[in-house]
Amino acid sequence: MQNIIDYLESFNSVTVIIRLLLAAFLGGCIGLEREKYKRPAGFRTHILVCLGASMTSLISQYIVFNIGITTDAARIPAQVISGLGFLGVGTILIKGRDHIVGLTTAAGIWATGTIGIAAGYGFYVGASMCTIIVLIATSVLYMVENDKKERRKNVEVYIEIEDAHRVNGFIKILEKEFNAKNFMVVSSRSGKTDDIGIEAIFPINNNDENDNILDRLAELEDVIYAIESSPRKLS
Repeated sequence: MQNIIDYLESFNSVTVIIRLLLAAFLGGCIGLEREKYKRPAGFRTHILVCLGASMTSLISQYIVFNIGITTDAARIPAQVISGLGFLGVGTILIKGRDHIVGLTTAAGIWATGTIGIAAGYGFYVGASMCTIIVLIATSVLYMVENDKKERRKNVEVYIEIEDAHRVNGFIKILEKEFNAKNFMVVSSRSGKTDDIGIEAIFPINNNDENDNILDRLAELEDVIYAIESSPRKLS
């Protein structure tokens, strides 16, 4: 058994093929999960990222062991980590003031690159276990997190008040009593020059609570009216 382990950890033509195939398989596993949720980077992208990262590790070892050039065997793979950061940026999108998507996919691409590097160096256990943990984080934990978000929704509300000088104090009330956030002071929708508008995100659990928040806001001093602006979920 030990002889097999020693052989797999050595650098030769057979282990090069094994490591590349392993990188393609592990990258494909993560890519399939991303493909399932229709993310920007899917099956093929993750395979290529993992393969490319693995190849940089193999090239570094080839230079040292076969060509005999004395160099840092980790120099080339180290550049991959930086380069993947730029690749991941392309998957991040900002939708509105409070909704950013693609961060998990970007982080997954970065993690896939490190898995490929590990596979290329023959760190089979580390590469395999990291893949399993990534899949748990992106699928199992995603379902748990998404379930919580379904129960805790957010609604964007527009509030018009008649005294522009009371904006700061009014925002503090909204923070303290309603747990509101993401405030934006805007021009009044009524067109009255003395009025001022405030848009904010309010957490709610159901439609009844949504109506209750609007009623409570309408009862506050200086509030002319409060309406739901554009409901959305944060993720």
